[in-house]
Amino acid sequence: MAHKNKKGNSDTTHTDPVCGMDVDYKTAPEIITYENKTYYFCADVCAQEFVANPELYIHKFGKNAK
Repeated sequence: MAHKNKKGNSDTTHTDPVCGMDVDYKTAPEIITYENKTYYFCADVCAQEFVANPELYIHKFGKNAK
């Protein structure tokens, strides 16, 4: 199950696993933890797509999760 988090503590950008956009953790509109990894999203619509089917996206850009 995916859970929304408060902002993370990384000092790098992360790839939105849905659209592939680079997202700065400081300004990411949505942050979700899934299977103990944090994913950053450029917009709510991408976060909702991820929540609906996270397995579809974690393999696409999962290497950029922290």
